[in-house]
Amino acid sequence: MPQPYDLPLEQLRTYKPLPTRQNDFDDFWNTTLEKLAEVPLHYERTELSYPVKGIKVYRVLYAGFNHATIEGLLALPEQADPLPGIVFYHGYNWCVDSDIHDTVNLALKGYAVMKMVCRGQHGLSIDNVVSSNGHVAGWMAKGIQDKNEYYYRAVYMDAVRAIDVLAAMPEVDSERIAVTGGSQGGALTLAAAALSDKPKLAVADYPYLSDFQRAIDLAPRGPYGELNEYFRRHSGSPEIEANALRTLSYFDLVNLAPRIQCYSWLTIGLVDDITPPSTVFAVYNHMECQKDIAVYRYFGHETIPGTIAPRLQLFMDYLQQS
Repeated sequence: MPQPYDLPLEQLRTYKPLPTRQNDFDDFWNTTLEKLAEVPLHYERTELSYPVKGIKVYRVLYAGFNHATIEGLLALPEQADPLPGIVFYHGYNWCVDSDIHDTVNLALKGYAVMKMVCRGQHGLSIDNVVSSNGHVAGWMAKGIQDKNEYYYRAVYMDAVRAIDVLAAMPEVDSERIAVTGGSQGGALTLAAAALSDKPKLAVADYPYLSDFQRAIDLAPRGPYGELNEYFRRHSGSPEIEANALRTLSYFDLVNLAPRIQCYSWLTIGLVDDITPPSTVFAVYNHMECQKDIAVYRYFGHETIPGTIAPRLQLFMDYLQQS
């Protein structure tokens, strides 16, 4: 049976589009990290009631990029030894009840788990970066005419600071930290691994925000369509599209991939029509770290049952070993 969507698997395994890195790419991210470092590491924890034994649950408020208040949900097993930690990132505009149930379920496996709530997308996380350009509904085109104002600049930095916050907690072993998430969360997993040296492991399901030009041309549905709609509304001004694509190049995981140092495990379903498989292989094939990718022929943009046990084994192998 032929694969019904995107490139055949044998072509996906060698698909490696040319990077679109600008000459100041590394300077931009080094300067951005310096700007994050100007924000003092500060967080507050408030215990929440949750019906489970052996786990304490907290709401965390911490200072993110540009001094924005960012919310997290923290679940801590009640044990004396320093805990390995996992920072968990959520999908695009999808954080029901701050994903408290998934956070607790992972903590029950023996990890200190913090779920970061993306600025503006849910709860108490504040988006305080003012954009000079208007945009269509959603986040994909917010600030897209200026790399310093683009929405994901702040979100990538919030993701890095979430790692710093979890590592600073007294219950956590800062030498044993992993990052994980799916879709937008998968993108933030890889971006955080590229921009922080703390993670020992990155587990990213069908990561988003990669190979933008192909995604714009190919994705049948999902948030990439916001970019198409933005360009459609400016179809008489090709310079707006050209400048937007230049901005996106700073945030494209293809260009960040060589900075990832930790072992990374990616997953993708071959009928994923939100993050096209070729865009996931694009970042994977540019990663220079130790890595692997699990491919599922009959799955799309959804929870893939076959990924659950392997990811738990990876967490155990990289975080539970002394």
